[in-house]
Amino acid sequence: MVRLFQELIQEFFRVSIYKKTQGRIVRQVTFAALALVVLAAVFQLNAVLIGWKLTLATRYVVQILFGAIFIWFSYRLVNYPKFADFLIQVEAEMRKVSWPARDELIRSSAVVICVMFILALLLFGYDLLLSAVFDGCNIAGQNFFKWIGIFS
Repeated sequence: MVRLFQELIQEFFRVSIYKKTQGRIVRQVTFAALALVVLAAVFQLNAVLIGWKLTLATRYVVQILFGAIFIWFSYRLVNYPKFADFLIQVEAEMRKVSWPARDELIRSSAVVICVMFILALLLFGYDLLLSAVFDGCNIAGQNFFKWIGIFS
């Protein structure tokens, strides 16, 4: 565990890029997603710092430092050898996928959307039916538990 921690610390301060030409797209997209998460955290950090009643300059310095450290950490994470190898393999597998043609994609999406609407209408109908049955039997809410013999 200590060895892993030392390895991560060494990787954090490294400047080189592991296997620079491989898996570039997946690494860039992963870094962009991590950077968006960090920027959202920095935005939320502002609300916390306002509660601490810090000056405006101090809040900005803290936010910039927090953002810079974690953006650098995100950059180093996508270049960490084990994680980078995983991302390289992901990109290699994505190249093997046979993507559907535009017409097939539109037809498949239309089928999925229609089935979802049909299921939503079916569940809505079941809800209305069961509500009517429970209201008609006067067993809604707490009366239901008394009706089946629980909590009487």
